[in-house]
Amino acid sequence: MAASSLELTTLGHRIRHHRLAKGFTLDELGAVVGVAGSQLSLIENGKREPKLSLLQGIATATGTDVTELLSPEPPNRRAALEIELERAQASPVFRRLGVPPVKITKGTPDETLESILGLHRELQRREREAIATPEEARRANTELRLAMRTRDNHLPEIEALAEKQLKAAGHVAGALTHRTVSIMASQLGFELIFAGDLPHSVRSVSDLENGRIYLPPASIPGGHGLRSMALQAMAHRLLGHRRPTDYADFLQQRLEINYYAACCLMPLTASVAFLQQAKRDRNLAVEDFRDAFGVTHEAAGMRMTNLLTAHLDIPLHFLRVDGNGAISRVYENDGLPLPMDVTGAVEGQIVCKRFLARSAFEEHNRTTEHYQYTDTPAGTFWCSTQTGTTAEGEFSITVGVPFDDARWFRGRESAKRATSTCPDETCCRRPPADVTARWEGKAWPSARVHMQMFSPLPRGAFPGVDDNEVYDFLERHAHG
Repeated sequence: MAASSLELTTLGHRIRHHRLAKGFTLDELGAVVGVAGSQLSLIENGKREPKLSLLQGIATATGTDVTELLSPEPPNRRAALEIELERAQASPVFRRLGVPPVKITKGTPDETLESILGLHRELQRREREAIATPEEARRANTELRLAMRTRDNHLPEIEALAEKQLKAAGHVAGALTHRTVSIMASQLGFELIFAGDLPHSVRSVSDLENGRIYLPPASIPGGHGLRSMALQAMAHRLLGHRRPTDYADFLQQRLEINYYAACCLMPLTASVAFLQQAKRDRNLAVEDFRDAFGVTHEAAGMRMTNLLTAHLDIPLHFLRVDGNGAISRVYENDGLPLPMDVTGAVEGQIVCKRFLARSAFEEHNRTTEHYQYTDTPAGTFWCSTQTGTTAEGEFSITVGVPFDDARWFRGRESAKRATSTCPDETCCRRPPADVTARWEGKAWPSARVHMQMFSPLPRGAFPGVDDNEVYDFLERHAHG
């Protein structure tokens, strides 16, 4: 078997080391072992693999043995630096840069080699992190969304895992209690601890060495948020996750832990039974599903995307839209026409003004669900929308279905109807011709700059997480 380039490089350095230790020039040693000095030079530079008989001759001439020459260890610190730099400059990561490699000579100081190697090590570290450009992140997110659409947003293996864990913890029916979540954690060897000084960049921290899951104190007593965070932290262990290798891997893991938490909070068997009965009663409603399991409206709506198609044969769409009309979370397998960029990404796009997901912000009564039929180029869709507010601003949650499936839902009798012709610009994105004629060239708006335009995409194996903060936090609590 041919030796690798790294083995040949190390061998060459060891031959050169022993040659110089004996005071031989290349030509002098070549004369002793019967080859030209130029041939020895190729061997010492790792360009040619010597025959065993030649190695034996070199070992004898330099007062060593073949085993010593074949050692995988560099003969000295200088050789170690040169070998590491040669390997770094041959890596695909460096070659992709199109930068010419540094030529190493006898006169190159060790300090220079160390400085250059420091740059290469940092380059490799950054390459190993889950870094993505905004476009790469959008593409990864889009690919994941489309892949889940082919599965009707349903992951039966995680459903089964959640049911198994719930049964082992003694959960039978009703909303999942904090006590049961604590039992589930203890069965995995974890204790749930509430800490008021969690790093700002994390939702929770798992101390794998000491078996602790740190969570923030409850902001809403009895709220489902802490249960969900604890379940997500446990899911990483149950699903055998390793450090993400890239941004797509990070997104896949996040989807899976969110899915597992949803399966525990709204278990498959009980949820499907509830939804099937509501369908028989022609009374499907997000708010009823939400209240039955003590979760948020958004969580209930997203859980419906996991179950309605796979178990009730109803295609549907889900939208979370910010107050400015931008889509922040989306799923559809019913053909609803959605805005998208050239990469196919939908998140961040502005939804049509005619959609209830956006027009609901104009409603006076914001505490109830609103219903609407919307005629689109892809057909007519019915939807239910609920609005809410967070510290970041207002948002809406929408769950909708094609016209024919509206018969299963409460609110189907709604008389509210709208027409959307998006992506036609004349629908809601281009002002009417008479208004344009009146104001074009006579207005100069001062645009509000969105700071996220200048924010770098979070990077790291766990994007956006400050390792320094996390490790400081664990140090403070390690002996608590």
